[in-house]
Amino acid sequence: MKKFLLIFFLFLIFNKVYSIETKIIHNIEDEIITNIDIKNEFKYLVALNNALENLNKEQILNISNESAIREKIKKIEVSKNFKEIKINEEYLNLLLKNIYLRLDIKSLNEFKMYLKNYDLSLTEVKRKITIETLWNELIIQKYAGQVRIDEEKIKKGLSKNKNIQSKNYKLSEIIFEIKNKEEIEKKYNKIIKSIIEIGFENSASIYSFSKSAKTSGDIGWVSDGSLSSKIKKSINHLKIGEVSKPIILSNGVMILKVTNIKKKELNIDIDTEFKKAINYERNRQLNQYSKIYYNKIKRNLEFDG
Repeated sequence: MKKFLLIFFLFLIFNKVYSIETKIIHNIEDEIITNIDIKNEFKYLVALNNALENLNKEQILNISNESAIREKIKKIEVSKNFKEIKINEEYLNLLLKNIYLRLDIKSLNEFKMYLKNYDLSLTEVKRKITIETLWNELIIQKYAGQVRIDEEKIKKGLSKNKNIQSKNYKLSEIIFEIKNKEEIEKKYNKIIKSIIEIGFENSASIYSFSKSAKTSGDIGWVSDGSLSSKIKKSINHLKIGEVSKPIILSNGVMILKVTNIKKKELNIDIDTEFKKAINYERNRQLNQYSKIYYNKIKRNLEFDG
């Protein structure tokens, strides 16, 4: 809902600004980017990236502008290296499916309706996916031979960690709002004082705006593998009954209490993890080459605006 209100609000602003005239914002080797292109890029990014809903209008517009430039440059380079901007339809549909499943959308028809809410078409999404896929293929063609992977180093690392412990935490939370970062310590100390006086559960019912406030902050059992690195780092040293330092989130500040811990030995399949590690390192290096190649092209292009 928050995302939809954001796009609706900014859609009204865009209509007010752009209904007057179409303006050329950038000209890259006779490929133009207009204010309408940036408007459409904005809608696309907000629709498919949940993280953007926590940014302000100016930040999203800047990202949209850079994204429109990046896509145009990639399209120019792809056009120089491929006879047509087209990929296998079956593979394209698989990539589409990955996108809408990530958005918790169950079918292609539902995805089409979802896009319609943002004034977007499936054809436009397919076009963007195609350009990005061909760009990635181009990077592989140019740089796959330069990827260097130390397989022995990876094997040694996996052997050291073949028997590791997994932790499951039973957690309770308090999530509170702040107007600015200066408020964090003051409000945190106030809540900690309340926890000491009346307990975590009662304090959660009073101070937390999370849905879990209805259950005294209890969020049940969670595995350490499902936690973000920030949260894991905040609680991995805590004992049962201890409370975390404030954890800054996109929508507020969180305090966690560890109410129980279960440990479990994990036996790693070395062969499977080795393949995953090789693939991860290969993709990491190719992503670096992609950035280098893109910046090189951008510097050499005739660029106005």
